[in-house]
Amino acid sequence: MRFTFLTFSVVLLAYAFPLQAKMYKWVDENGQVHFGDRIPTKYVVKEHDELNEHGVKTRHREAAKTPEQLAEERRQERERKKAELIEKKKKQRDRVLLDTYTTERDLIVARDSRLDAVNSQIRLAKSIISDSNNKIESMEQQVTQIKASNREVPADLYERIDNEKQQVTVQAMVMENHKKRSIEIAEQFNGYIERFKVLKAEQKAKRERLAKERGY
Repeated sequence: MRFTFLTFSVVLLAYAFPLQAKMYKWVDENGQVHFGDRIPTKYVVKEHDELNEHGVKTRHREAAKTPEQLAEERRQERERKKAELIEKKKKQRDRVLLDTYTTERDLIVARDSRLDAVNSQIRLAKSIISDSNNKIESMEQQVTQIKASNREVPADLYERIDNEKQQVTVQAMVMENHKKRSIEIAEQFNGYIERFKVLKAEQKAKRERLAKERGY
């Protein structure tokens, strides 16, 4: 009779166990592993596994991320997007470079042409400054002569001197800006030239590789 009851109990358990929809496996704060058909609330947000009726892991749940971890993930995502944008712009520049210029000589001509345009503006500013300084010198001599003859210096003479001095200041700033622009153009185009060489070398290597693969 005991054997019959035991057999019945085993059979009943065998049928009852598969009825469990899901099992869980989790580890407590002491490192102890636990199993159960329900996971305690405080462990739901922690790392745990979901098991099927055969005890096989069907899903692994990561622990909920801390605010610091989420912030770090957002930072990394921003960095990733930034790197992608930089790479995209780099490829666009490379494409424009190859589409716009045929040879290295074309780039040199374009660079020198822009530098000549800027240098002409520098020369113009220098000429204006020189002309204004000559006018200032001449008008200041007039002031000295008028004062020497005990006459009153006309107000408009002082005003014209001030205007010419302002002109010198403005043109000096213009000249400095053009000088900076000249340096920027030279550096920019020198960078273009070096990149152009690399791209052309890559194109040549690709053509040679394809030719070799095709048996030419």
